[in-house]
Amino acid sequence: MISGLPLVRAAREDDLPALTEIYAHHVLHGLASFELDPPDTAEMARRYAHVISLGLPYLVAELGGRICGYAYAAPYRARPAYRFTVENSVYIHPDCVGNGIGSALLPALIAACEQAGCRQMIAVIGDSENRPSIRLHEKFGFERVGLLPAVGWKFDRWVDSVLMQRALGGGAGDQPEEHH
Repeated sequence: MISGLPLVRAAREDDLPALTEIYAHHVLHGLASFELDPPDTAEMARRYAHVISLGLPYLVAELGGRICGYAYAAPYRARPAYRFTVENSVYIHPDCVGNGIGSALLPALIAACEQAGCRQMIAVIGDSENRPSIRLHEKFGFERVGLLPAVGWKFDRWVDSVLMQRALGGGAGDQPEEHH
């Protein structure tokens, strides 16, 4: 267990091997991702480049010089009317769970998305029993807006998706600026 306050910063390409390792753990052992086979570093680099090319944030948290988690926002859906809505992802290294990494990453991600002109953030949380992720999102203003029962099949069982949503900036109360 590592203690202290994490440093949250923009991800860099040289962080990708650590991010790939963290994500692989979640793919192989958890229900936060519905992928079954972990992507390699080249695929993670492609995904990272796509998020950055859209002007959206991709952040890492460091403790003691070690990457202990990451978070990013990607378009919620591809249709143009969704262009001001993002879906967030937060992944924590298994050795760093419970050290406030998610609580450092998520508000930084929210702020960066607001700066990018986003107006809504959606969390699609794998497994309705994933209380730590649900609590993290509730802590930062997300509300549960839906449940998709048994939409994924992983580890020989059906898995739910919990949908949570949070307004960003003026939310639905103002007209967004067309800049991304």
